[in-house]
Amino acid sequence: MATALANGITIAYETHGDPHDPPVLLVMGLGMQLTSWPLDFVEGLVEQGYYVIRFDNRDSGLSSKLRQHGAPSMLLTWLKTLVRWPVKSPYTLHDMADDARGLLDFLGVPKAHVVGASMGGMIAQIFAACHAERTLSLTSIMSSSGRHGLPGPTPVARKAIMRMPADPRDRAQVVERMVQTLRTIGSPAYPTPEKLLRTKIEQALDRNVCPDGIARQMLAIVACGDRTPLLSSISCPALVIHGAADPLVPLACGEDTAMAIPNASMHVIEGMGHDLPPQLIERLIALIDAHLHGKMEPNVERPSTRRAGSDTHY
Repeated sequence: MATALANGITIAYETHGDPHDPPVLLVMGLGMQLTSWPLDFVEGLVEQGYYVIRFDNRDSGLSSKLRQHGAPSMLLTWLKTLVRWPVKSPYTLHDMADDARGLLDFLGVPKAHVVGASMGGMIAQIFAACHAERTLSLTSIMSSSGRHGLPGPTPVARKAIMRMPADPRDRAQVVERMVQTLRTIGSPAYPTPEKLLRTKIEQALDRNVCPDGIARQMLAIVACGDRTPLLSSISCPALVIHGAADPLVPLACGEDTAMAIPNASMHVIEGMGHDLPPQLIERLIALIDAHLHGKMEPNVERPSTRRAGSDTHY
């Protein structure tokens, strides 16, 4: 695995395709690794003529773990958010965006199309706003603006992601719990085949496990707060993609993101949840490729006018 010294930490990364092609930087979500970007998705972008860069965020995968900051109490963090007390984190999503910029510096890439999913979408938003000179375009997938008042996870989704296996040291129990969690937050209309889902989980566990790192990343998300003012400063072409059936980051969060970014385009996929299922890979590649070629139309109507029951672009 290749590594880079970027922003004072070690970043594990992979590149795919011809370095002379337009670069696409992929930023993954909470606790996920670079391998969480499906290989079919990566190879599909390469086939479309892009140089694809994917990497492990700090505190995940094979990148640096900031264990010196300890494991934060998520219960205390949740209680603070309830009473609107400030939440402090050992690092911020802005630091994670700077990690991405440092990786581009290391690779000698002056500008890139930035694509982020979930927490990675938040990081990509910050990158586009704070490093405009390095951003060719922004694609934010199943993410949020962080604005106060937006809906949170459904009770079922919240319970699923908070529930721990009876014995965290029992690999079989961990795998089963992760299968149940990913099934709960995944796409109801596009379920990932059972064998593939279990294989991906097993591979992720073999590659790296860092529960404390997930907690520190979660703290960075909570501490970041409302990014709406920042989103209004984004000047590059922007596309927001969101599943209408997302139980973890509801559709309203994606709609709010699209409305906050000037001239952003939005594409809603009916039946898509909080994942990148194999059945949607070709569609996602086509959407991103059209966006990167400037063929997506900006929003022309408010999200409230969306008609339920079919894929919608506005």
